[in-house]
Amino acid sequence: MEAVEITCMIVDDEPMAVNLVESYVDKTPYLALKKKCNSAIEAMQFLNTEKVDLLFLDIQMPDLTGLEFSKMLSKETRVIFTTAFDQYALEGFKVEALDYLLKPFDYAEFLTAANKALDWFTLVKGKTTTTKVSEAKEFLFVKSEYKQLRIKLADVLYFEGLKDYIKIWLKDNPKPILTL
Repeated sequence: MEAVEITCMIVDDEPMAVNLVESYVDKTPYLALKKKCNSAIEAMQFLNTEKVDLLFLDIQMPDLTGLEFSKMLSKETRVIFTTAFDQYALEGFKVEALDYLLKPFDYAEFLTAANKALDWFTLVKGKTTTTKVSEAKEFLFVKSEYKQLRIKLADVLYFEGLKDYIKIWLKDNPKPILTL
């Protein structure tokens, strides 16, 4: 599998928050920090000349909020919000943020968000994997009961929708698999 490197930038007006996120980025092998900015204006100036894949972006900042700034970004630049305010979560996902980390967050939460970004960039950048394309089409991967399950499509009898969940009924399994 070809390694994916995600270039990133931290945009936050709180120096302690910048230092914490920077320490997490340094621990994560596929993240490459290109710049730390104290404001969205500074970040915008940097992005006029440089390209970055991912922003770790605070929401409440002077002059231009992270939400306002995120609406100005190119579609190729993805955002993970890092904020102390949970009331902006819905708005954050309306701008297609990959994740929303509520301060204070630990490395495990950060890594979960970074892994979402890795999955997204791996798919978008079309990196090849060790799985053959024809073999990949024969399987479906779902998360159920805190586990990733690989389901052979030939074994699926039918799918049943239940509001936010889906039941997957299989040939040789009397109980369905329930996934969000």
